[in-house]
Formats: sequence, C-alpha cells, structure tokens
Amino acid sequence: MNDFSFDVRESEFDTAVLALSRRVPVLVDFWAPWCGPCRSLKPLLEKLAAEYGGRFVLAKINSDEAQAVAARYAVRSIPAVKLFVNGEVMDEFEGALPEGQLRAFLDTHLPDEAERLRLAAAGVADPLQRAELLRQAAGLSGGRQAIVLELVAALLDANLVEDAAAGLETIAAPDRDEAWQTLKARLDLMEGAQAVDEPALEARIGADAKDFEARFALASARAARGEWVAAFDQLLEVVLRDRADARSKARDTLVEWFALCPDAKAVMSARRQLSMYLN
Repeated sequence: MNDFSFDVRESEFDTAVLALSRRVPVLVDFWAPWCGPCRSLKPLLEKLAAEYGGRFVLAKINSDEAQAVAARYAVRSIPAVKLFVNGEVMDEFEGALPEGQLRAFLDTHLPDEAERLRLAAAGVADPLQRAELLRQAAGLSGGRQAIVLELVAALLDANLVEDAAAGLETIAAPDRDEAWQTLKARLDLMEGAQAVDEPALEARIGADAKDFEARFALASARAARGEWVAAFDQLLEVVLRDRADARSKARDTLVEWFALCPDAKAVMSARRQLSMYLN
C-alpha cells in the first residue's frame, strides 16, 4: 500500500476508477485471494506505482467481491489488469507478467520526459542528432537500459566507436542481455575494421579472386559501415569459390551477421544465395 495504490469496492468503482481516470491514468488489478499469480503480481504493481510517482495510480479490486464489474469488463481470467484513461480501457493484459514487461506496458502509455525524447529520437535520421537526444534521455532516466542501448546503436551509426564502447560498459554484467550482446558484436566488428586499407584489399582481390583473407577483411570493413549487401557479397564469393575451411568460416560469419543486419531484404537475399551455393 502506498500513496499511489488503493483497494476499491464494487460500489466505488465508477468514482474511484472511471471518474479519477479523467484526471490521471488508473491501472486496475482484478485479483482474488485464492489466485497464486495475483499474489506475485500485486507487489510488483504496487512497487511500480510508487516508483512512477503519480504518472498512474493503481486500483486493486477483488473480483470475487465485484462480480458485476468483472462481468462488465469481461474479466474471464485473473489476474486481469486494465489501464483506464478518460473513463475507457486503453489497454490490458492477463497473467503475472515479469517486471520488464510491466515497465514496457506502462512506458508505452505513460511516457515520461526521457521516454518522449527516446520516441522523438526514433524519427531522426541523422545519427549524431539522434545520439544527442538519446544522451539527454539516458541522463533524465538515470541510465535506463533500453535507452542506453539505443544510444549505443546511434553512436555506432555515427562511427563514434569509443563512445559506444563506453556506453556498453555502463551496463552491469548480469544485465547484458541479447540486445547488449548484439551491439557488442557490432562494436567488435567496427573496432576490427578501423585500420583496413580497402583500396589495397580490392587490388588484391582483383589480382586473385581466391584471396580469401582480403575478402574477409573487406567484408568486415563494409559490414562495419553498415554496407551489408556489399559485405555479404564478399563472403558469398568465398562460399562459392572454396570447398574447405574458408567456406565454413564464411558460412558461419554470414549466419552471425544475419543477426546484426537491420535490412531484412538483404538478409533474405543473402540467405537464399547461401542456401543455393551450399546445396
């Protein structure tokens, strides 16, 4: 129980939830004493209500004692959580979601200033401008991980490798999830390609189409710049021209890079060619 969460009886619902939701979003938790998942979800919702500091309030209603309201809002399974804004259900979910998903649900509908900056940054094409907005958002949020990782991606887009590396290091080891690992792989790729002499590599390939070392180095340089089609082409040439270790390395690298490439069409095309060359 805190200043931003309270219990609601069925007779109070219209005033305590619907009327209140015209002034502040109200998250309604339909629960029951016999419901195990309800007991794990409720303290998480109370914690978030306190942490969000008034951006929403939490109304907890025992569905066994409020069957008319439960029926009115089609509550068929509990816990059932519904977000009311201006007297209407804006969004809802069922079941005991983990904290990360609860935060994502709330942030989608209750953006703070940091989240507003993050959303604004998503529409900015220039990576330096995008990074600046995300830097402000990260500061306002106290280093919210999702925002920090978007900042790192923008820094990599702007080729600010050292700044991106520093951003990744701010994430504690236990929190280094799949998104962090993907950015780290991209960072490693860019760091390894910084000193490459591309014209010299192209000359080597022109003189010897089976200079696989040059092709790998050139592919890495182009992938580091986000030129994924050109990078894939170099590795596909290795797969096509070799039948030994270089082919296996090129295949494995392609599979790894498919996960890093944001261009779905480029990945689909390269996958199709790789399958054709291997069969």
